[in-house]
Amino acid sequence: MGNGKLAIVTGASTGIGFEIAHLAAQDGYDLLVVADEPLINNAADDFKRHGTQVTSIEADLATFEGNDQLLAAANGRPIDVLVAKAGRGLGRAFVDQDVADWRRVIDTNVTGTTYLLQKVAQQMQARNEGKILITGSIAGLIPGAYQAVYNGTKAYLDSFSYALREELRDTDITVTVLMPGPTETEFFDRADMMDTKVGVDKKEDPAATAKNGWEAMNAGSGHVVSGWMNKLQAAISHITPDSVLAHRHTMMAEPGTAKESSNADQ
Repeated sequence: MGNGKLAIVTGASTGIGFEIAHLAAQDGYDLLVVADEPLINNAADDFKRHGTQVTSIEADLATFEGNDQLLAAANGRPIDVLVAKAGRGLGRAFVDQDVADWRRVIDTNVTGTTYLLQKVAQQMQARNEGKILITGSIAGLIPGAYQAVYNGTKAYLDSFSYALREELRDTDITVTVLMPGPTETEFFDRADMMDTKVGVDKKEDPAATAKNGWEAMNAGSGHVVSGWMNKLQAAISHITPDSVLAHRHTMMAEPGTAKESSNADQ
């Protein structure tokens, strides 16, 4: 049974976004889900089994036009929940990356997300009501050697989330940042990182990560680090020199470290 409210979930075709969309529908929210691939329509069919209205669109959220297309699909309905999950990863050495590839990471994770957040926050502020869940990452706490641009974008989102929350402190709008660590999704394959230690190591269940984020948002929490190992890593990052963190990141994200890890286990 629906609750009459609308939740937008970006990046809902797979992984954490897919799992959060299920949780939203289970809680009675009508869904507007979006991704930049046709798979979003198949995901929408799965969400419909919860008995709420589901609308899916394929749009490029790296562009203002794609975000405007998403907002137009709400057909003027108030947006009660925004889950800003859409993101793009990119591995390998920065000097070897194509400009088009690293720019797309920034346009998706930073520019497009910021634009969408402003548009939705303006609507929520006019009603003095709403919940926002932004997917940052513990990667934003660590200088990401061999993921330099990606980690930089997550540092931006982590910081931006706290700042926006502070600006909205006197309203009934909450802003929560979900900070997962490595999660068992298509992320590492799409980021060309399957020859790295972090790409092949065991990772957190996206359903568990989604549940932690959804519950934190509903509780009005400022942030949640998902998983006890990630909580430990986040705590360590605050007291470890950045140069050491960057070197540790090399050990798990440099191409070829998957093979080194496999040999070490033998």
